[in-house]
Parts: sequence; structure tokens; C-alpha cells
Amino acid sequence: MKTIEITVKGLVQGIGYRYFVREKANQTGINGYVKNLSNGNVLIIAEGEEFALEDFMERIKTENQYAHINEMTVNKRKEEYFNEFKIIH
Repeated sequence: MKTIEITVKGLVQGIGYRYFVREKANQTGINGYVKNLSNGNVLIIAEGEEFALEDFMERIKTENQYAHINEMTVNKRKEEYFNEFKIIH
């Protein structure tokens, strides 16, 4: 199990991106959360097997027709053992 922090920059707020991310997390077996940041970016904390995390990251980067992603940064985090994937408001 691995936990990562993903910051997504670009046009990712006001288009339902957090709900899309939750759907992709559920499809790929990822736990954690997603939330909007005040600077217009989206923060995702994702926990899962490495192959599932790679699949998840590819999907959230390419499968939303309304998002225009300029940059995704990924950093390792200490495992936190989430039991679901939530949207934080």
C-alpha cells in the first residue's frame, strides 16, 4: 500500500472535477480524499497499490473532457489507511 499527494493545476474547479475524481477512485480501488484549494488547484490524497495508483493518475489526467490540466505534481506521503474515498468541501 502506498499513499501519495497529487496537486492538479489548471481548469479543474467549477466543472465537477472532484466528483469525477471520486468516481475514478472508486473504479480503481483507491481510498483517500479530494478537495478544492483556495488557489484554484485541486488536492488529492490517494492510497492504494502502486499499479492502481498509476491507473488512477492516468484516468484523472486524461478522461475528463471539461478539465484542462496544466500540471500534476505527485509527492509521497506517510500511509494513512483510509477506508473510502471522500470529497472534502
